[in-house]
Amino acid sequence: MASTPEKVKGPASYFPSIEKTYGQPIAHWEKLIKQAGPLKHMELVNLLKTEHAMGHGHANALVAWVLAQRN
Repeated sequence: MASTPEKVKGPASYFPSIEKTYGQPIAHWEKLIKQAGPLKHMELVNLLKTEHAMGHGHANALVAWVLAQRN
């Protein structure tokens, strides 16, 4: 029996839509978030929303992804 690829879940499930909507690869947003400094989760979300006109769901998914990589 052939296995089917697992459906992407969690923050990464937003990545194709983020790349399509904002025209930048995920690596661009990861770098931007990391360069923002030691801000809290919602501070980073608000930065993406205000400075890059990103929707809340997309911003939240990116921040959650990047912060999870730090641990």
